[in-house]
Amino acid sequence: MFARYWVFDLRRKFILLLEVGLVLAGLLLGFSAWKLDSALKQPLNLSQEQLLDVPAGSTPTGTFNRLEQDGVLKDAFWLRVYWRFNLEGQPLHSGEYRMQPGLTARGLIDLWQRAEVVQYSLTLVEGWNFRQVRAALAKHEKIEQTLSGLSDPEVMEKLGHPDEFPEGRFFPDTYRFVRGMTDVEFLKKAYDRLDAVLAEEWSKRAPDLPYKEPYQALIMASLVEKETGVPRERGQIAGVFVRRLKIGMLLQTDPTVIYGMGEHYNGKLTRAHLRQATPYNTYVNAGLPPTPIAMVGREAIHAALNPVPGSSLYFVARGDGSHVFSDNLGAHNAAVREFQLKRRADYRSSPGPSTQPVDEVPASPVDSVDTPQDPMPQSPQ
Repeated sequence: MFARYWVFDLRRKFILLLEVGLVLAGLLLGFSAWKLDSALKQPLNLSQEQLLDVPAGSTPTGTFNRLEQDGVLKDAFWLRVYWRFNLEGQPLHSGEYRMQPGLTARGLIDLWQRAEVVQYSLTLVEGWNFRQVRAALAKHEKIEQTLSGLSDPEVMEKLGHPDEFPEGRFFPDTYRFVRGMTDVEFLKKAYDRLDAVLAEEWSKRAPDLPYKEPYQALIMASLVEKETGVPRERGQIAGVFVRRLKIGMLLQTDPTVIYGMGEHYNGKLTRAHLRQATPYNTYVNAGLPPTPIAMVGREAIHAALNPVPGSSLYFVARGDGSHVFSDNLGAHNAAVREFQLKRRADYRSSPGPSTQPVDEVPASPVDSVDTPQDPMPQSPQ
C-alpha cells in the first residue's frame, strides 16, 4: 500500500514539474518571441542617411555586433538568433547598404537578403585614349586602386593580356559597380565587352573588306570614331578609308598624326607635323596605323565593317560637325577653299561636346576641335 502511494506521489510531482516546465517554457518562448519582434521592429538610431560598409567576408554576427557598438541598434543578440534560425546559410553580400532614418532592423535585414547594395557608375567615352581611361579610374573614390604607378604594359599583364597594346582594347559604356571593385576588375569587364562586341560585328561584316583580322577593323573603327561624331556619316567616312586602302592611297587622316605626336601636340597642327615621321602618321605611312588610336563604340565598329558603298575618296569638315564628300581632287580642293580657308567664327570640325558625367575626366588635347579635321588636304600619292 505504501509503495503504491509512493509511486502515485512521485507521478504527481513529475506531472507538476512537467506543468511548471511547460509554463516556464511557454513564458520563455513568449518572452523570446516578444524580444525578437521588438528587436526586428526597432528603428535604427539614425538622424541622417548613412552608408553601411560590409566588406567581403563579413558575417551577420559581426555586422550586428558592430552596429550595436556604434549605437545604431540594440539587442544584437536577438537579431543574431533570428538570422541563425531563419536565414542560416544565406550569404551576406559585400558592398554598401543605404540606411535611412526610419529604417527598422527588419528593413535592414531585407536589404541584406535582396543584396540591395549601393551601386556607382563610371562612363568611358567614345574617342577617349587609354591615358584618359586610367585617369578616370584613378580619380573614382569607390574603385579600389591597384594599378597606380604601373606602366601600360604592366597593366595589360595584370589583366592577363601581356604583350597587347592597350589602346582601343576597352569598350566605351557606362559601367555600374559596387564599392570595392578593383581597377583591374573594371578594366577586365570593359576589355571583355569590347571583345564580345567586336566578335559579334565581325560575324556580320560586309564581303570584300581589306581586313585580315578583327583587330584591323578595330583600328579602322578608331579612325572613324575620331573623324566624326555624326552618326549618319560614320559609314560614309569608313567607305572613303576602305576605298583608299583598296587602291593603295594614303589615308591622310589628321587624328593619326595627332596621336603619333602624343603629349607634344599643343592643339595646333601644321604642315610640318604632317611630314613628321611617326609610326602613326598616315600622311607618310601607307595602310592602317599599327594600333587603334582611341576607344570605339559599336556604331564605329559597325561602320568599319559595313562601309557605305560609293565613289568618294575625299572629305572635308564643313564647320558644323559634318563633312563634304568628294569623288575627285578638284571637287575636294573647292570644298577646302569654301569651308577651310573662309572659316566662320563658330567653326568646328566635329560636333560640340556633350555634357559629361561627373565621374569623367576632361578631354585631352587629342580631342581638341581647334584643328581642321580634313584628312586629305594634299594630293593623293
